Amino acid sequence: MICRLVLTNVRNHATLTLSPGPGFVLLTGPNGAGKTNVLEAVSLLAPGRGLRRASLSEISRRDSSGGFGIAATLDDTTEIATGALPTAPERRVVRVNGATAAANTLAEWLSVLWLTPAMDRLFVEPAGERRRFLDRLTLALEPAHATETSRYEAAMRARNKLLAEPAPDREWLSALEAQMAQHGAAVAAARAETVAALSGRLDQSAMGDFPRASLSLEGWSDEAGVLLDALRTGRARDAAAGRTLVGPHRTDLHVRHLDKNIAAAQASTGEQKALLLAIVLAHADLVAERRGQLPILLLDEVAAHLDPDRRAALFARLSGHAQVWMTGTEPALFAAIGDDATRIDLG
Repeated sequence: MICRLVLTNVRNHATLTLSPGPGFVLLTGPNGAGKTNVLEAVSLLAPGRGLRRASLSEISRRDSSGGFGIAATLDDTTEIATGALPTAPERRVVRVNGATAAANTLAEWLSVLWLTPAMDRLFVEPAGERRRFLDRLTLALEPAHATETSRYEAAMRARNKLLAEPAPDREWLSALEAQMAQHGAAVAAARAETVAALSGRLDQSAMGDFPRASLSLEGWSDEAGVLLDALRTGRARDAAAGRTLVGPHRTDLHVRHLDKNIAAAQASTGEQKALLLAIVLAHADLVAERRGQLPILLLDEVAAHLDPDRRAALFARLSGHAQVWMTGTEPALFAAIGDDATRIDLG
């Protein structure tokens, strides 16, 4: 868990130092107080662009000279930090115990999952949003997934650029396609393993306050040698389209509401929120089982959108987790949580 968090020039926070304890970390205050900004800062202590997917320059406080810093102490032993310098506002800097490190290595130290109001439409958004959600789940189980994904995407971008040339170098194309096939197979395998393991965990869930969900992968799926052959034979088609039309970047995550036997996209807004919660909670248990540590959960304005019974069920389900950060405009939303929670008023 995070024992100390220091923000410098992050969004509306010029300086902010927090000392959260285990269990619930409850951030309250009026709209605009910077509650979600704190959650975003925590999310940036993992690989990726954080819960808002913002550019680095957007994160820096507007009236500062540029750049920002986020530093955390984990379990009183490990120091991790990330941010950007004023001289290079779009270049991410990561340090672990004072030493420069790659952003993807953050997954080895911290697992972070989140739910935000923007994710309420996850099941009706384009497939890319669900892939990003699935990749976040996969990363928490397999830290190497971030590296495999970034290498696959880099090779794909290079191939797309090369195909746009009048006479692309065939040997270089073959080399890029071999890289895509290698890393694409690893990406697809890790996703498939995550979906299978999570489906098994969800199958064990009893009907109750949160609906049962089933997960499956649709679209492109990995089979030995298929991607490499498809890339080689599809060069003309991909050149005409201006993009690569086969591969794990075309996969979609399909979710069904089992209790009603309907696609999640057809469920009500409240049911979709409950399905997301069910998936994240089951996944947190799975991470604890596989990696021996519970992920940090960031739940932005979740309590406000649940009825009192489901809110109480959520708090009961989250009790015992290593650290759960939640935001809300009113402290009364968290009245059912015990006195051992860390309560922070940002008003």
